[in-house]
Amino acid sequence: MGVTKEDVEAAITSSLSPSSLVVTDTSGGCGASYEIEVVSEKFEGKRLLERHRMVNTALAPHMAEIHAVSIKKALTPAQAQPQPEPAADKAPQA
Repeated sequence: MGVTKEDVEAAITSSLSPSSLVVTDTSGGCGASYEIEVVSEKFEGKRLLERHRMVNTALAPHMAEIHAVSIKKALTPAQAQPQPEPAADKAPQA
């Protein structure tokens, strides 16, 4: 049997202690392909490539059975906060 969504979630959770984690099986249920969105304090001060490597390292024990992993988001908690809309400088002139 392939890797389950729960296996992926457990591996990432134990390694990165995320504050938010969304794992989506995009393989139609066979466990060969996943999309991942993860928010973790452990990403603080890391470049995007380093963050992706951290996720891949967490999944290393399962990678022989996973065909594809797409890391859609690897953010710090501050980056995951909604950004306020910039206020218009002036109201439109009539």
